[in-house]
Amino acid sequence: MNTLNIEKNVDLKKFLTLKIPAKTKYFVRIKNKEELKEALEFAWNEKLDVFVLGGGSNTFFKKDYNGLVIKNEIRGWFLKKETKDKVEIEAMSGESWPKFVNNISTLNYYGLENLASIYGTVGAAPVQNIGAYGVELKDVFKSLIAINLNTGKEKTFYKEDCHFAYRDSIFKKKYKNKYFIYSVTVELKKKGKLKTEYGAIKSLLPKNKNIKPVDMIKVINEIRASKLPNPSLLPNVGSFFKNPEMSKKQFLNLQKKYSDIPYFESDNKKIKIPAAWLIEKAGFKGKDFSAVSMYEKQALILVNNGGASAKDVINLAKKIKNKIKHMFALDLEEEVNII
Repeated sequence: MNTLNIEKNVDLKKFLTLKIPAKTKYFVRIKNKEELKEALEFAWNEKLDVFVLGGGSNTFFKKDYNGLVIKNEIRGWFLKKETKDKVEIEAMSGESWPKFVNNISTLNYYGLENLASIYGTVGAAPVQNIGAYGVELKDVFKSLIAINLNTGKEKTFYKEDCHFAYRDSIFKKKYKNKYFIYSVTVELKKKGKLKTEYGAIKSLLPKNKNIKPVDMIKVINEIRASKLPNPSLLPNVGSFFKNPEMSKKQFLNLQKKYSDIPYFESDNKKIKIPAAWLIEKAGFKGKDFSAVSMYEKQALILVNNGGASAKDVINLAKKIKNKIKHMFALDLEEEVNII
């Protein structure tokens, strides 16, 4: 039990993209399954709660953590299975998601291209069911291997086991903080149709060229870089709120009052409203609240202007939610994982 370097009273600020101070009682980095098992045994012996930290890009600690934070640094990916039309690729959960997608794009397999430039790790992707430009992880997801944090036992979860929904999965609800996701397998096509109809993608793609996934990724990387602040330069956690969903009847009532309201229909036949539009309409886009603000180019992004506290973040989020409720009779829900 002495091979792991388990640190005490570590400030998690440097591991979190929002850069809000929060101390954890114990902290350890792990690079393989054996080190994970050893870390879990330490937590069991000390009767500690365990939190698994990936890239820290979708996590916000509202207070100090009285347990063990395991920093996942298990990286790499490999070709698991190949047929004439498809490939299955297994990626380790500590691998950078943007790096993984960029690497896969050079092989010109189809399926991941719309999910480029989403900050975080592979292991966080199924928890959040990450999505962008009309594609979600569930569209390419095959399975994942997870390790029970209370027993150390391994289990394989297939798509139907994960209960994927919009920015949601069983790992955010029933199994929240119950499993360590060890690896994720995606199924990609060797030939496919690119989904280019969202945003400015089509207008920015090269004309008169046989467009490949690598071309799509280049464009999406450029679009996201122009709209979203780099967390290493301007601390943030990406989209702070989810896009609210509602029934058609509820939407039509709202549309009577706000005729310019943008919308799109989701897979479950509900109507989805861009939270960014609601926040901008409520007057928060680019608005400064001293230590925190809502980003001037994208109203969904809550930014730490420097020296912000957890209280500053919570107060601004509450203020926005209250205004949206008052104006639109809608409940905004945080997308960020709040601990």
